[in-house]
Order: sequence, then structure tokens, then C-alpha cells
Amino acid sequence: MYAADPSESVTLAAYAANAIRLGSRSFARAASIFDRETRERAHLLYAWCRYCDDQVDGQRHGHAPSGVEAAPADARARLDSLERRTAEALRGGTVTDLPFQALQRVVAQCRIPEQYPLDLLAGFRMDVEGRRPHDLEELLKYCYHVAGVVGVMMAHVMGVEDEATLDRAADLGIAFQLTNIARDVRHDAAADRIYLPLKWLETVGLAPEAVGAVSAWPRIVPLVHRLLDEADRYYESALVGLRGLGLRRAWATAAALGIYRDIGRVVRRRGVAAWERRAVVSGSRKAYRVVWALGRAASAVTTERARPQASRAGLLSRPAPARLSL
Repeated sequence: MYAADPSESVTLAAYAANAIRLGSRSFARAASIFDRETRERAHLLYAWCRYCDDQVDGQRHGHAPSGVEAAPADARARLDSLERRTAEALRGGTVTDLPFQALQRVVAQCRIPEQYPLDLLAGFRMDVEGRRPHDLEELLKYCYHVAGVVGVMMAHVMGVEDEATLDRAADLGIAFQLTNIARDVRHDAAADRIYLPLKWLETVGLAPEAVGAVSAWPRIVPLVHRLLDEADRYYESALVGLRGLGLRRAWATAAALGIYRDIGRVVRRRGVAAWERRAVVSGSRKAYRVVWALGRAASAVTTERARPQASRAGLLSRPAPARLSL
């Protein structure tokens, strides 16, 4: 049973707002630009996603209290429970835990297909089962499940229904996840999670078990830069999707994109020192990105709307949407 923080009497909206405030300053900053209704719905979605991620990893608000990840057996049991409770919430059953109330409400309000929350949990199962991507295609499929599908759900929160814009939303989520992987190579390796494609590691003569070693960093750097190059392709595609949003929602999305893309730039700039400490974006840089995003969004929803959309050729095609019988 999940106990709300700080007490079970907290309102659902307050619980969700607190979840994003504690879980991601970057996303909280971007979400603050939304109109109130969209912001509250974004908080609801984030709260369920954050809770599920924390449960699988044995964390709280994205951080491990004990400094270590959950044991695999514990993670499997927690994921099994998440799948059962998520299915119950999606069926419209009575749920008492706040994260699942949040999911149930946002799915109903925004007509989010029930496939998408289940796709996210399927991505978490890849982690729990210790799968390691063999090549870039497998990595991109993983990124879709743990982040691209969140982008699609967020697009639904913003009222998007056309498939072309949903594709671009998935691209943004994938770009975010590729950036996360680049930033967290050392941390992930300590938890026995290797996301750099095994074929890439072979090209530089590294065994997966060596990825976290400081001595391996000079050989890791070009692979991470290659990863960030791939992320940039998805960021560029995601920028095209801004034209399918209203100004304020495009502004918030562009702000999140700019801030997160800058994390990758910090990693790239640090070179072999990239993992000595976690790469973050300064408060002043975030403020700049918020201002930059307004101009980028204004251009997207005015002059760029009249131009042909850039092709997504060569990027991952997300699974066709479908409703699942639970």
C-alpha cells in the first residue's frame, strides 16, 4: 500500500505537483508554462510514471535512499504489482493509491489509449530482466518503451490526436532517454545496467562489465558522443512537431527540449570528465532556454506551419496504436 507524502489526506493535485517538483526540476520548470488545466494533467501523468519508475528501482523521487538499486527479485515482484494495479485502474476499477488515481483520472480526461501505460511498464520489464541492447535498433526500441511512449501520452495531455504529431512526440521522448543514458553511464553500470549497444562496445574492445571503470572512459567518450548525435536527430524531428501544438503548449515543450538537450551538451563538453559528477543545467541556462523556447514556439506555430514537414526517414517507427482488452 502506498502512503501519500506527507499524509494520505493530501489532495490528488497537490500530490502530483509535489511528485514533479521533487522528481525533476527541469520538467517542473517546463510544465509551469502550461495553462492550469494542462499543467495539472501533466502533473498527474508524471506522478504515476515517477511512482512506477521508483518502485521498480527501489527509489524515491528518482533517488535511492540506501544508495543502491532494488534487488532483481524485489524489482520483479514490484513490477508484477504495478502491472496488476495499472490494469485495474485502466479498467475503471476502484483504486485507493494516489499514483493510480492520478493515472485513472488523466487517462479518462485525455482519452489516452490504455496501450500506452502498459507499453511503459513493458519497458521497465526490459530493465528488470536485465536485457542489454545488441545494436542501435534495439536501444531505440527500449527508449520508445521507457520514454517515447511518455512523450505520446504527454501529447494526448496537450490535446494532440493526429498521428504525425504523436510521432514527433515519441521522438522527443526517445531523445530525452538517449540523453539520460549518455549522462548516467557510470551510475547505470554500477547498477549492472548497460545501455550502450553491445556491438558498439565490441568496436572499442570493451566488455560490458568494464563500462563503469574510470580507465574505460576514454573509449566510452566516442560512443557517448555517437549516442548524443543520435539524440540530436530525434530532437530535430521533435522540433517539427511543435507546429501541431498551440503557442503555450509548444512553448512548454520547446523549453523542456532545450533544457534537456543542454544536458547532452554538458556531457559532450566535459569529455572524459563527463561522469565525475552528474551533468546538470544551471538555473540561468534554464531561464535562457525558457526565453529561447518562446521564440522557437512562436515561429513553429506561425511561419513554419506553411512549410512542408521534414521527413522522419531513418527514425524509429512507433508501434501502431491499439486498444488492449484487459
